[in-house]
Amino acid sequence: MGDYHFVYKDVEGASTQWDDIQRKLGNLPPKPAPFKPPAFTPADEEDSKAKDKAWIDEKTEEELEDVEDDLDDRFLQEYRKKRLTEMREADKIARFGSVVPISGSDFVREVSQAPPDVWVVVMLYKDGFPECRLLLECLEALATRYTATKFVKIISTECIPNYPDRNLPTLLVYNNSAVKATYVGLHSFGRRCTSESVALVLCQSDPVLNDGQCGGEQSRQAVLDGIKKKFVESVVREHEDDDGSSSD
Repeated sequence: MGDYHFVYKDVEGASTQWDDIQRKLGNLPPKPAPFKPPAFTPADEEDSKAKDKAWIDEKTEEELEDVEDDLDDRFLQEYRKKRLTEMREADKIARFGSVVPISGSDFVREVSQAPPDVWVVVMLYKDGFPECRLLLECLEALATRYTATKFVKIISTECIPNYPDRNLPTLLVYNNSAVKATYVGLHSFGRRCTSESVALVLCQSDPVLNDGQCGGEQSRQAVLDGIKKKFVESVVREHEDDDGSSSD
């Protein structure tokens, strides 16, 4: 009986002498490199970051709401408040910006239940009426300019059953769940209906149009002054166009 030499593995995964010989002869693949864990690198701890203006600028509005107790410095507390105010104002500016079509079932939610600080301009219309198309063009221009005012349009008879077509277009102005003004017919906005003449009529007694830049009486007055200026400029252009046409 021949001599047999057995070589056992000392531990699981260790190579035997036989395996080493076979690797040298090329009968087995090379021995895999021993596992070496990567060097430990501590993760950036949120609490270890320096709390400065840049740290606050990186935060979202929701995150800033939650970090008030983490700020010991009075300057950073005030800067946090300033950033929150800016974010909220930006949200308000971006809230609207177009004339949104609604149905009768949307009216309460979109108009009557609008926030108290939001003015809503509702256009009652029907397709196929040139007067409605002209007023809609004016409102679309105002909606892009005064993005904190909400503009919606609704088929007249969906809003008020049996509403007479002779009253079209009609504007309803809402604030705080109440009708503040009603304008029936295109003639309500002057001899020529322009976005400037509509803006002037809307703001005669209430601060309906809001560009969302800032609040307060001073801001409302600035908006009204801007509307008056644009109206005067449009009237001047209108007269210049008329004079040019008559001279031809």
